[in-house]
Amino acid sequence: MFNFIKKRTSSKSETPQQQAARDSAVDKVLLGYQVNGTSIAQMVTSLDRDGDQLTLDLRLPQDSDPETIQQELGQLLHPHGIKAIHMNVRLPAPAKGGGSSLPKQAAKTMPKTTDAMGNKSNTPNAPSADHAPAQSKTDAEVPITKAAPTQASLSSHPHIRHIIVVASGKGGVGKSTTTVNIALALQKLGNRVGVLDADIYGPSMPTMLGVAAVKPELENEQFVPIDAHGMAMLSIGSLLDGDNTPVAWRGPKATGALMQLYNQTNWPQLDYLVIDMPPGTGDIQLTLAQRIPVTGAVIVTTPQHIALLDAQKGIEMFNKTNIPVLGVVENMALHTCSNCNHTEAIFGVGGGERIAEQYHVPLLGQLPLASGIREQVDKGVPSVLANDEFAPYYLSIAKNIEANISRFAKPVNDKRIF
Repeated sequence: MFNFIKKRTSSKSETPQQQAARDSAVDKVLLGYQVNGTSIAQMVTSLDRDGDQLTLDLRLPQDSDPETIQQELGQLLHPHGIKAIHMNVRLPAPAKGGGSSLPKQAAKTMPKTTDAMGNKSNTPNAPSADHAPAQSKTDAEVPITKAAPTQASLSSHPHIRHIIVVASGKGGVGKSTTTVNIALALQKLGNRVGVLDADIYGPSMPTMLGVAAVKPELENEQFVPIDAHGMAMLSIGSLLDGDNTPVAWRGPKATGALMQLYNQTNWPQLDYLVIDMPPGTGDIQLTLAQRIPVTGAVIVTTPQHIALLDAQKGIEMFNKTNIPVLGVVENMALHTCSNCNHTEAIFGVGGGERIAEQYHVPLLGQLPLASGIREQVDKGVPSVLANDEFAPYYLSIAKNIEANISRFAKPVNDKRIF
């Protein structure tokens, strides 16, 4: 194992064996963490560890996101006893005609971004690295010494009263279908509602809302959300060339795209922004927990034992990131045969109730397993919009969310200016 540590200051309680084990763990993380396909170990010019504090001097590529790198390294190293990471970063001057920091297929429609030094990532006629003028120490080094942000430290969005994330520990439980119908139900109750599709790798909101062919406009380098049945909606799927275009991005690219969709969108005044999360507990979930002020999370699960195990992991993640869990929605609870009207609990009985009781959160509602719900979202007219026989289930869930949301509301920051 190559050893990066140049200086070590261990605590009095740390034995030489513990010190060596921690240093080895840091080395493994640095060797395994990649920036644009290259191990970050090759970019480290100096590394000092002082107990549970780690200081890195780095030379990063121009299109990298130092803050995201700091957050992700912090998450990887925290289990090994590193509680804070300080980074001194050098970024090369942008090459002439430098392109967008986003992948090629999204660069045409994404607004311009700024790098860690505040330079536009696509500023024309920038000097090359070989002929760049001498930089001052302030310009050449961008120290990042702040700890990773927490929910308590995040300012509320000036246009959005509540941000609700709809999440699941695993895929295939009907999370997106539930999300779109909950959003429409909240709107039907008289609220101003927006939808953000954070499922970067599998965006489905445009199709489910019947606006798959609509592209968002840009105004003053900000997205104008798509009007989807009166709701403000934005998705990475709205920016791609077609339904079969894959989003083959690494974690930092995907999380960067999510933050652009949230921050660089001219959201109207909203009572609720409902965010459709990707399944699991990965990069996007952790980035959202650290950078978007979330009022609360709704967990979608099926009664199946395996689904419940993954739903528990999702609840635990939100608990650890200080995001309140508003409640649990049990999807596919019962199936009624269309021929004989026999009702059967195909995926088990009482799973949603048990997990809600275990974590002392409300059971917001139970949804049937019905082909009609699927048919409606496939047509781009979800059940609540179609006002079919299943719409009352979602309206009941929306009412339960409204009944409990006020006690989790974050203070509004009216002084924030875009």
